[in-house]
Amino acid sequence: MEDNQPKTGKIALKYGLIIGIIGIVFNLMLYSQDLHYQIDIKRILFTIGLGLIFIVVGSIIGIKEFKKQNNGYVSFGEGMKIGIGMALISGIIGIIFSFVLTKVIDPEMEQKAIEYATNMMLESGMDPEAIDKQMESQKNPNVLWKVAGGLIFNLFIGFVGSLFPALILKKQKPEY
Repeated sequence: MEDNQPKTGKIALKYGLIIGIIGIVFNLMLYSQDLHYQIDIKRILFTIGLGLIFIVVGSIIGIKEFKKQNNGYVSFGEGMKIGIGMALISGIIGIIFSFVLTKVIDPEMEQKAIEYATNMMLESGMDPEAIDKQMESQKNPNVLWKVAGGLIFNLFIGFVGSLFPALILKKQKPEY
């Protein structure tokens, strides 16, 4: 007997790839404007908000696609798997792109970011000694921790971003 059950992983992969590609395009736009290293709280919050919007929209579209393929049914768990799976795939793509950006496309990016952050702290009136201490702690971070932290954060955004779509769009199969 053939199993025609739709797969959450397939849909998560499809929309995770789309969101990952959108993220690359967004980062290339920042790079083209020389804004990719200028990290401040407004840009961080904007980027997180944008990522959350992409996850929510992707979750809605992905859950609806799954629901359509599954005769109008989708459980809360299946909806969450789709959203978190999308976040995992797009996060891996983002990590790979970040590595390519910082090691191949713009190897001076980290130094530019440190100089930018130092100037921002000086302009805000921060003590130069405190700035030096802060900047020293940012140099040569453990790459594994950066990758793990980025992936965990992306999974958290995927969880939050797919929670409401999964709750709203769920429709259980009858038990009979």
